[in-house]
Amino acid sequence: MDHQSTYNGKKVFLTGHTGFKGAWMLLILRALGAEVKGYALAPKSENDLYHRINGDALCDSVIADICDRERVKKELLDFEPDFVFHFAAQALVLDSYQHPVETYETNVMGTIHVLDALRSLNKPCTSVMITTDKVYENFETRDPYPEDARLGGFDPYSNSKACAELAIASYRNSFLNPAHYDTHRQAVAAARSGNVIGGGDWSENRLVPDIARALTAQEPVVIRNPEAVRPWQHVLDPLNGYLTLGGYLAQDPKTFATGYNFGPKPDDERTVRDMCELAIENWGAGSFETPEIANKPHEAGLLKLAIDKAREELQWVPRFDSAEAVKWTMDWYKDAPGNELEFTTQQIHQFFGLG
Repeated sequence: MDHQSTYNGKKVFLTGHTGFKGAWMLLILRALGAEVKGYALAPKSENDLYHRINGDALCDSVIADICDRERVKKELLDFEPDFVFHFAAQALVLDSYQHPVETYETNVMGTIHVLDALRSLNKPCTSVMITTDKVYENFETRDPYPEDARLGGFDPYSNSKACAELAIASYRNSFLNPAHYDTHRQAVAAARSGNVIGGGDWSENRLVPDIARALTAQEPVVIRNPEAVRPWQHVLDPLNGYLTLGGYLAQDPKTFATGYNFGPKPDDERTVRDMCELAIENWGAGSFETPEIANKPHEAGLLKLAIDKAREELQWVPRFDSAEAVKWTMDWYKDAPGNELEFTTQQIHQFFGLG
């Protein structure tokens, strides 16, 4: 899939553009020659990646709430996009325990607001709705979950994303059915990726940002669940997957209007402890500790994604294994601060082979 030929000169409506993954996606889309309109809440701090890359200069940035149905509809319809990538979400498990209602409002109704706006868009448009690996009912077996596995989710974040998947499927079946594409001209797919790491993520209660903060401060890294296994991947791999899915969906809006997993290769399995040790090794110094934490909320101990469908139908496979993903990530935290735009752009150009 030639991303430049797909996205160059195209109008892309990007929700969640001020977040970690959204800021990386914004830079990629601009590197590919797309015109981007972003819709999201303001970044939480001046240190957020969006500010550090001067995101306001890269797009038409709308700072607004995805829960504002009429504003979402107005901004999307006024822009008349060729592509929509919906990232906007409350994306943290621990925050979802503290703010469950807001998590459901953002992740479920926010997604529905984007889908409902698409019903009124009177032009062809390709939309990729981003959810998560945690949408599956997780029995913590060693078998990876394929796209047709049962949806569920223990915590409010995971469950809200599963609910969003059900809403996506319902809107696709009821209003944006691929069989009637020639009438509505809206192609909608869902993308589920693993635990994403990469430079510029400063979220609280997330492994790599916690590691980066501790190592920078020359303090021990505190990890909650050292033996937990997650589908780790560098942010550029799933973003490449989303772009690839968008390209295939634009070419054939009936065949590819479905859900896809984007995760690491099956044999690339790492615990939280493994990832912490890799990060310290790449940093060149540091230590970690695993204190007992009383009354800590439930977090899954094992989660694996099956990526056979993306490999076979989209010819997508991750380019990095987890060790290389950690290296690129720690290189960013060591060398990018103060020069975030140039360093992040350099990593993007190297990954995608751009001139």
